[in-house]
Amino acid sequence: MMKGIKLARIIVILSASLLLGCTDKSVDQAEFPPEKTAAVEVNGSEYSIEKGGYRWVRKKGLETETVTTDHASPNQMAEHLKPIRVKPDQKVKVKIEDDPVMKVYLWKETGKEKEIKLEDDQITVPADKGKYIYEVLAEWKNGEISYTFVAEIQ
Repeated sequence: MMKGIKLARIIVILSASLLLGCTDKSVDQAEFPPEKTAAVEVNGSEYSIEKGGYRWVRKKGLETETVTTDHASPNQMAEHLKPIRVKPDQKVKVKIEDDPVMKVYLWKETGKEKEIKLEDDQITVPADKGKYIYEVLAEWKNGEISYTFVAEIQ
């Protein structure tokens, strides 16, 4: 009888240990949606860029959790952003945490105008003076974030 009770206790303890050991605590404790730092670098100085809309997806057991936000468009956001002063034809390096796939778009007041070539995480601003609105669309395996900055060519 004593052996049966000891064996039952051992089975209960092992079962509880296995159940607790199988829970993925890192998923529950991870920040969701994650915050990703983003900046542009001009002549060795870093400037933060404004986060816009985003979409993130994660699996929780058998369920999928999705967070999607709607945000002002880059040209609307640009109205309150302080322009980053740059020289004509200057390179601007885009730096976003965790090395996402990035696309950069030039915006006009009427909307998205065109995709800008990104080479070694850098764009080259135009030669003509003025304010230029840029959207950086960053994509990771489980989400994407739109960032905006304004460059003022002097």
